[in-house]
Amino acid sequence: MPEQDPSDPFAELYSRLPDPRTGAKDAPGRDDATPAASETDAPAPPSRRAMREARRAETGPTPAVDPTPAVDPAGQETPASEPAPPRAAVDSRLFEQRRTAPGPQTSAQPRPEPEPVRNREPVLVGAGVAAAGGSGGGRPPAAGSLEDLFSGRASTDEVHGAARPPKRRRGIGGWIALAIVLVILGGLVGGGFALWNTYGERVQAFFGTGEPTDFEPGIATGETRVTIVSGDTGESVSPKLFEAGVTKASTSLYSYMVDNGIVFTFQPGVYKLQQQMTSAAVLEALRDPANRLNNSVQLREGLTLEQSLDVMSEQLSMPREDLAAAVADPSQYGVPATSLEGWIFPATYDFDEGVTATQVIQRMVDRTVQSLDQAGVPEADRERILIIASIIEREARSSEDFYKVSRVIENRLQPTNQETFGKLEMDSTVQYGADELGSGTVSTSTEARNSDNPWNTYMYPGLPIGPISNPGDLAIDAAMKPVDGPWLYFVTVNLDTGETVFTSTYSEHQQAVAQWQAWCTDNPNSGC
Repeated sequence: MPEQDPSDPFAELYSRLPDPRTGAKDAPGRDDATPAASETDAPAPPSRRAMREARRAETGPTPAVDPTPAVDPAGQETPASEPAPPRAAVDSRLFEQRRTAPGPQTSAQPRPEPEPVRNREPVLVGAGVAAAGGSGGGRPPAAGSLEDLFSGRASTDEVHGAARPPKRRRGIGGWIALAIVLVILGGLVGGGFALWNTYGERVQAFFGTGEPTDFEPGIATGETRVTIVSGDTGESVSPKLFEAGVTKASTSLYSYMVDNGIVFTFQPGVYKLQQQMTSAAVLEALRDPANRLNNSVQLREGLTLEQSLDVMSEQLSMPREDLAAAVADPSQYGVPATSLEGWIFPATYDFDEGVTATQVIQRMVDRTVQSLDQAGVPEADRERILIIASIIEREARSSEDFYKVSRVIENRLQPTNQETFGKLEMDSTVQYGADELGSGTVSTSTEARNSDNPWNTYMYPGLPIGPISNPGDLAIDAAMKPVDGPWLYFVTVNLDTGETVFTSTYSEHQQAVAQWQAWCTDNPNSGC
C-alpha cells in the first residue's frame, strides 16, 4: 500500500479497517505495532458473510461453489476454497488504489477531497435502553460503537440496535367489551326514560316538585264548547275539558275537586268556555247560566234515533213530543225510507232563537246527505250504505277495524258464502231489533236471537230492513271502501283495549271466541 498522507483526514480511518486477507488491522495504523493481549488471544468476530454461511449450513445444504479461481484487485488469484474477502475491505482497497493512482490532474488543479462515508445515525449504548430481559419495550440494547463497526467486531444491526417490534393491533375482544358496555348503558338510559314516563308524575307529585296541572290565572283566551250529558261527573267531564283545550291535563278538574273536597252537580247542555282556564274558573263558568248555550246540541256517533231525540230535547230545551212528531214522516225530508233511523247525522249544531223541531231535523238530515255525497255514494244506494255503515259504527272499535268489518259484511253477503253461512249473524242488529242496544252488554241474549223481527240477521238472510244507528263520516267511507281480505268472522277479545281478531275459518273463530270468554272471566262486570 502507498505511504499514508499525513494531510489526509481519512488515513487514520482507513488504517483501522481490517485487512481483507488476514482479518487483522495494519500495524502502521496503531500507535503500538504489537497487538494487545486481548486482541491476539481472542478470536476475531465472524463477518456477516460467515454468519450467513453458518445459518445456511444449519437450515439446509450449501449450494455448490464455483471452482473457478477468483482474481483479487491486485491481480492475484484467490483459491475457490478460500472465502472471498469482505466487501467492505475490497471497496476500501479499490478506493485506496484510485486515490493514489496517477491521473490527468495538474499542479494548477487541486485534487478534490474524497466524499465522506455516510452511515446511519448510531445509537449510543445504554441511551434509554434497558438490558435484555428488563423493561424497555422489548427492544435489545445496542451492542457496539463506531470503532467496533470499523474494526469488524460488530455488525451494523448490532450497533444500531434491534428492529423496533411491530405495533400490536387492538384485539377484537376489546371492541366486544366496549360494545357490551354501550349496550348496558343504553339499556339503563332507555329503562330510566320508560320508568320516568310511567311514574314521573307520581314521583313529582309525591315530593311536591311536579309541574302544576293547572294553567296560571289570567292567561285564558279564545273560545270553545264542551257538551255535558246526563250523569256526567267530575271524573268524566275532566277529560272533555282537556280535549277541548280548556284545562292543562286530563285530570286537572277532577284532581282539583278531590283535593279541595268540592261537590258539584253538572247540568246537561252545551257550554261556551275559554281555553287555558284554571279549574276554579271552569267551575265558576259552569255555574253561570249565561255560558250554557240553549240553542246548541251535540250528538255522538252510534246513537239510535230515539236516543238522539232524547239528547236534542235535553240540550235544546225542546219538548220531546215536538221532536217525535217532526221525525214521523221521513218523506218530507226526501228520505226514501220508512224511518229516519241512520239519517240524523252525529255532530255539534248551533241554532238561532225560535228554531222549530222540523228545522232542527231538516238540518241534521241535510248533513247526512252531505256526508254521503262526499263519500261518492249514488243516490239510489244511500239507504243500503247507511245500513252497512250503521252496523260498522256499532261493531268496529278502531279506525282500521272499520274497513275490516266492512269487508266481513261484504264477504258474507256474497252468494257463494250465503249458501255456506246462510246469514249475516251480527249481534248488533239482533240487539237493535230486540231493543237491547242500551243493555250495557255486547252479548246477545237467547230471547233476542229468538225474536222474530226484520233486524234479526241470525234468523233472516242478507241485510236488515234498515239502519240501526247514526253513522259518522268514517263509517260511511268504510262502507264504500272495504279493505281487501278473506275474513268471514271477527270478535273483540278485549273490551277495554278494543282488540279485535279477524279470521277466515270457523275453527280459528272458535279459538278467538275462547280468548274473549277467558278475558270476560278475568274481567267480570266489563260489558261482556
